[in-house]
Amino acid sequence: MIHDLRRLLRCHPRTVDLVVAATLLACSFPGSVMTLPGRTLEVPWWPGVLVTGVSSLALLWRRTLPRTTVVVTLGGAMAVAALGYILTVLVIGPLMVALYTLARGADRTTANLFTACGIALLLGTALVVGPDTEPLVLKLVGPVFWLLLPTSLGTTTRLRAAYLEAVQARAEHAERTRENEARHRVTEERMRIARDLHDVVAHHLVLANLQAATVVRLMRSRPEEAERIATELAGTTLSAVRELKATVGLLRHTDDSETPSGPAPGLAQLAELAASFEHAGLSVTVNTEGRPRPLSAGADLTAYRIVQEALTNVTKHAGTGSAEVRLSYAHDRLGITVTDHGGTATPHSPARPSSPVPTGGYGVIGMRERALSAGGRLRAGHRPEGGFEVVTELPLLPHTQNSLA
Repeated sequence: MIHDLRRLLRCHPRTVDLVVAATLLACSFPGSVMTLPGRTLEVPWWPGVLVTGVSSLALLWRRTLPRTTVVVTLGGAMAVAALGYILTVLVIGPLMVALYTLARGADRTTANLFTACGIALLLGTALVVGPDTEPLVLKLVGPVFWLLLPTSLGTTTRLRAAYLEAVQARAEHAERTRENEARHRVTEERMRIARDLHDVVAHHLVLANLQAATVVRLMRSRPEEAERIATELAGTTLSAVRELKATVGLLRHTDDSETPSGPAPGLAQLAELAASFEHAGLSVTVNTEGRPRPLSAGADLTAYRIVQEALTNVTKHAGTGSAEVRLSYAHDRLGITVTDHGGTATPHSPARPSSPVPTGGYGVIGMRERALSAGGRLRAGHRPEGGFEVVTELPLLPHTQNSLA
């Protein structure tokens, strides 16, 4: 109810000003005939009503010209004091409303300056020109109180409105920040899933394509070996289906309560990964330098995916039947180097181009993004002595965490 009334008043400011002016004009009648106990009215009532009416009329411009309105209503209050009327709220009401409006819209210094000047001028007029029969305390205390009150209320209202506006602005900023953060996390998750899908699909489809081509080529001349490779092809496609199901299953999770379908691959499965490329005619050698130390779960998955993508690129693009994976453990970093020497394909593998393209497709881009997301870096390019090389550095877990493991 109160909220609806406030909204109605804000929507009709001119009507509110007319009602306020009419109310103050009506109050000027009893204010102009008010006297002290035991004394008679020494001046007629109509001059006070006329002066107060002019001051009330000036309130119609209090929103657009607040300073001018204060000056006009202050002149009316000084005229009322000079005529000998008692300075009560009934006759100086227009000045009080004008000071309240000024304090609500202007800064504190301006409001206090106008109020101080108004008090000084009004008291000076009452002391110099006003009637001598009125007690001095009534001349001093009454006007000071009645003029300080609207200024204080107006300043308080202005500060409260500013505080509420600041709170609302902070709330809107926080809401925008939450929305931006949520969109950023969704984008990162989509990129991560896209990289996983790319790695899984590229790796298994390349192996399946090479195995299928080998089966076709050996079907007549060497049917036993063709049958063995066909069996391995079935295992390759089954593994692809499992990994695709695990990756796509992440898109169906509605909350974190669901458990993943299986453990994420890591360097512990590097030997199995290397063995899977033998079916495609690529012999992978894995060498380790330094004392092996654990990585975080994200970095471990990143290392596995980078090696998988690099070896897949070797299988697709490099005309060689061998590749080398070297793991170098340092104080706080793990170096991963995947190299091939180019050359020609092995007799049992289909012909491939001589070397991979360093920036072609999304493979190298995805590997670089994975390394950066794990706090590492990646470099890929041709080797001076021939072939292609992918070098990655990833952070290791601190020693304090290793000792607790």
